[in-house]
Amino acid sequence: MIFDPLYFLFLAPALLLGFWAQMRVKSTFAEAERVPAPLSGAAAARHILDSAGLRNVKIEQVGGFLSDHYDPRHKVLRLSPSVYQGRSMAAVGVAAHEAGHALQDATHYAPLHIRNAAVPAANFGSGVSWILIMVGLMLSKTVVWVGIAAFACVVFFQLVNLPVEFNASTRAKNQLAELGVVDHQSQKYIRKVLNAAAWTYVAGTLQAVLTLLYFVIRFGGLGGRDE
Repeated sequence: MIFDPLYFLFLAPALLLGFWAQMRVKSTFAEAERVPAPLSGAAAARHILDSAGLRNVKIEQVGGFLSDHYDPRHKVLRLSPSVYQGRSMAAVGVAAHEAGHALQDATHYAPLHIRNAAVPAANFGSGVSWILIMVGLMLSKTVVWVGIAAFACVVFFQLVNLPVEFNASTRAKNQLAELGVVDHQSQKYIRKVLNAAAWTYVAGTLQAVLTLLYFVIRFGGLGGRDE
């Protein structure tokens, strides 16, 4: 099953899109990193948060490359070193995007809360779906469908995640322009970075959807005995 040609046929478009998106993120980030910004990523995020009255949201530096994220439980923006310390359009764009998630949280943006609520189910589905399907092939078609349903939770999470990420980027671009952090000429670099990142989310969603479709077609009508 590991080398099932049908699997790679289904996933090929998403894998190619994902590879292209990752290359685009790296190239656009490298380009925007060479363009200086008036503030560091951390300072830009702090300015956006304070302007929205979110002084309670902390900003911390974490390890890794582009490991930036917003933690809604602890109200903390966690930025990678190159974003936290960097005084470039790349750093400001990524930091502003994460600040956009904090703004979503503060304004009770519904898709964000739905996405956060779906995280446990998505993690469960990602971890056990294949196991349940493989066990189901030996035992029962019912178990196969349980595995497929578990992976459907992953697809649901990815679908809800798209508007969350797109909206965070829109908020970031608007805030940077309204607060005068980025001038009109430099905004194109912010757009390039955030648009490139958006394609990675599209690729991830497409991969999840195509994987679910593969599961339904490949395993849905199979399995061992019915119980």
